[in-house]
Amino acid sequence: MAEPSDGPACALGIDPGTTSVKAALLEETEQGPVVTHSCSRETQAGGPAAGAQGTEQDVQRIIKALNECLEAFPQERLLRVSRIGISGQMHGVVFWKTNQGCKWAESGTGHTFQPGEVSHLITWQDGRCSSSFLSSLPQPQSHLSLATGFGCATIYWYLKNSPDFLKHYDAAGTIHDYLVAMLCDLKRPLMSIQNAASWGYFNCRSKRWNTEILSESGFPVDLLPEVSEPGGIAGKMPHDWHGIPKGTEVGIALGDFQCSVYSCMTERSDAVLNISTSAQLTVPMPLGFQPPDTPDSLSAVAYFPYFDGNYLAVAASLNGGNVLATFVDMLARWMAELGYDVLESNVYAQMINAALAQKETRLSICPTVFGERHMPEQMASVTHISASELSLGHITRAMCHGIIQNLHSMLPFQHLKEAGVKRILGSGSALSRNEVLKQEVEKMFPFPVVYGKDVDAAVGAAMVMLHRRSPSFSVV
Repeated sequence: MAEPSDGPACALGIDPGTTSVKAALLEETEQGPVVTHSCSRETQAGGPAAGAQGTEQDVQRIIKALNECLEAFPQERLLRVSRIGISGQMHGVVFWKTNQGCKWAESGTGHTFQPGEVSHLITWQDGRCSSSFLSSLPQPQSHLSLATGFGCATIYWYLKNSPDFLKHYDAAGTIHDYLVAMLCDLKRPLMSIQNAASWGYFNCRSKRWNTEILSESGFPVDLLPEVSEPGGIAGKMPHDWHGIPKGTEVGIALGDFQCSVYSCMTERSDAVLNISTSAQLTVPMPLGFQPPDTPDSLSAVAYFPYFDGNYLAVAASLNGGNVLATFVDMLARWMAELGYDVLESNVYAQMINAALAQKETRLSICPTVFGERHMPEQMASVTHISASELSLGHITRAMCHGIIQNLHSMLPFQHLKEAGVKRILGSGSALSRNEVLKQEVEKMFPFPVVYGKDVDAAVGAAMVMLHRRSPSFSVV
């Protein structure tokens, strides 16, 4: 094993996302944190799941993609890593057996691990918990409403529909909780308040699981992780890993949403708009804010725990770039049925060009094809249809307008103004490559909009680890 090289210490950020794994190396400089290297690999981890609404991923493929990312980094940089920050999709759940969750092996660059006795990841997109099923569950003592895809809801589903499945495992957590547990050889998983709040049945004020409520209904509370403050250290690595030195500190796994916001928000007067697969609009709540004791199931705004007891007000829509992707897929399928093969990338480009030429339309599209957590039964719809406004330009313009209008209905401009917002930081892959969406944002939210401040959960996770070195650590 090579000796650590000279130079400033680095922090490694890792984010196992819904479709890809990203890793980023950061160094602290006089000008602030600088990303020296980053890498992303698609996981291609999707597979068959229980029922038509199930959404699961193969953990083996997720870890394979992570290994490929780290293998792409220069060894001399990894030797300088002193802290690792990890974020990921907050609501999902994976099960494993402690002491058998992974298998470590030596490689040319140190040690690596492969998943052992581990279930598939049931993702945040999982839809097996219907509204009727959720209504049959005990009422949580939490400020956040329970939804399908939440860890505790999924565990309840297995308890009711496949109880033998749960008998194979003695630990559960998010995919990033699993990763931290394996890296630190934790005997029991450790979860941040950010992730626990997004699992359901967690009280952010008392910082405790609703164990009495859960136990009374037969819920396997022994599966629940211990919970700690975000930004803390989960443990140290007992092995070197891809050349990262043994003894490197690993942070408690964080929420990808909070890390994404942390990577770009610099002022309390900033609002962050991210449109990628889904869409989120968020603003920081005033210092000292405490969420209500009970959830408002009809409210489109949720309050996510951030850092140091602070909260973010979040309009989290399930409908973003995935709406446009679904429309492109539909057009490509229609063309195939007509005997024409087209590239979806070409279809998308032609859509945007047509919409740019069509500045206005009376066509109205409600784009909620994936529903919304506060209105799970709401479907998409098209109204004000006229024969003169059925062109590709009209439809694409109306769809982009509808995506932004939907977000505005959840967190209106006036509310942002009252919260002291002075600018919007626009980010996300769907927004960055779609000029039509940008135009609609600027119409709907008349603030200065700054693009190029792309959110990055892996970068945010590394930044948290760098900043926690300083006793003056604070958040905006």
